[in-house]
Amino acid sequence: MKTLAEVLQDWEAVIGLEIHTELTTLETKMFCDCKLSHGDAPNTHVCPVCLGLPGALPVPNQQAIEAIVMAGLACNCDIQRRSQFYRKHYFYPDMAKNYQITQGPVAICMHGHLDLEIPTDAAAERSLDARAYVLPVRIQRIHMEEDAAKMVHVGGEEGRISLASESLIDYNRCGTPLIELVTEPDLRTPAEARLFMEKLRQIFLTLGISDCSLESGSMRCDGNVSLRRRGSSELGVKCEMKNLNSFKALHDALAYEICRQAEQLEQGLPVVQETRHWEPSQHCTVTMRVKETNDDYRFFPDPDLAPLDLSDEFIEHCRLRIPELPDTKIARYCASWGLRHREANMLAADPIWTHFFEQAAQGQSPQTVQQLAKVLLNDVAGWFKATGHSLDDGSLTPEQLVELCHLLDSHQLASNHISALLDLLVQQDGQLEELLDQAGLRQISDTAALQKIVAAVLARSSDQQRQYQMGNTKVLGYLVGQCMKESHGSGNPKLFKELLVRALGTLGAPVGTSSAE
Repeated sequence: MKTLAEVLQDWEAVIGLEIHTELTTLETKMFCDCKLSHGDAPNTHVCPVCLGLPGALPVPNQQAIEAIVMAGLACNCDIQRRSQFYRKHYFYPDMAKNYQITQGPVAICMHGHLDLEIPTDAAAERSLDARAYVLPVRIQRIHMEEDAAKMVHVGGEEGRISLASESLIDYNRCGTPLIELVTEPDLRTPAEARLFMEKLRQIFLTLGISDCSLESGSMRCDGNVSLRRRGSSELGVKCEMKNLNSFKALHDALAYEICRQAEQLEQGLPVVQETRHWEPSQHCTVTMRVKETNDDYRFFPDPDLAPLDLSDEFIEHCRLRIPELPDTKIARYCASWGLRHREANMLAADPIWTHFFEQAAQGQSPQTVQQLAKVLLNDVAGWFKATGHSLDDGSLTPEQLVELCHLLDSHQLASNHISALLDLLVQQDGQLEELLDQAGLRQISDTAALQKIVAAVLARSSDQQRQYQMGNTKVLGYLVGQCMKESHGSGNPKLFKELLVRALGTLGAPVGTSSAE
């Protein structure tokens, strides 16, 4: 099978996404008063409406309608004043009533769009010489529906129903408010699809309508892909990749499917329209079922639910609840504090990180804010990953981050000692200055003391001195390392380098450099 890069030289992929997001921040289900359950004992939050018992009547959750209107406005959709709930029929035990309540041809949110910024590394999938670009992605609709029950297949392969010895079902999830966003087929590479889903997750997290956890399944994606020859406008036969629950799975499943379809077509074999499942352990997609059509679902308006009529006042109420969105926040960070776009994007991706960062940055100079961002995204984030701590657990406060950066800026703390200092901070609730001295981590910036170390290192480094005089200034890195070793890591590396350059300069400038250097 050809690689993705080889395939995309001759073929163009046409990709559309269906992204399902549970409204996990609400208290009750979509059509009843049952508590939204996240990890509770199975089948403890159910009622006649959830279970579809005869005579049970559904009532729409107003907070869920507010949430989907906010999502639509944030995605530049037209909010429909009137829409209707429909019944989508299918026979599978995850819906006891054998149908799912969803929306018909007219959804609450129609015809939106998002502009997707594609960085250079991701642009390479579209073309090897491509530069960063902005891709407008049209959104066909965002509609409201109820989630199905959770099924666990015991035995078989990778928890699938195939060859399972038995299946367990938990109706706690049944009836959870779920919004589905459907894009137009405007995406062309797996990298673009991944970036779109990442951006949508940023928006929904900022709106506060969902925890958007791909691991627990509260956000998941179906990817539709077809191929056509480059230069052709005719659409090919599409296949759907079902229930992709990570950004990596989305990218890899689409990449494999593009290569699989290209191999089929180049061998003169037809691509069959079907639903496929991604098998991560085998790194391939496999057939689940032949693709159903709308006729198979027997859609018709739900007779138990009146049409939704949204007033202008209701829509404006939802608009006023929308906070500053990630794109606006990123632009502000770059303009006000001079952050790089990549840094600003990472900080704007999660409201918890955004709130923490903005508290730390309040009243600080742009130079200090830039350092705060660098330390938070690199050193602190790395320490979180290594230790399992997070911003949620209070292991670090915004004020302590500012103090940490002050210690770095005043050369009292070396960057390679940040993790050790944070470890102490968690173990002992004290002032960073005190902990610094207590652990012997305070960086030495006394010129006289460092000068002695420089002299000792140079005394035993005659070979490196000769190399420097011959023009090999790279040996400075080695000499700085020796000085740091001599000082047991407590010396100021920047000052060590200055002292070394000064000392070596008295022996004559390196060959090929001017005295001014």
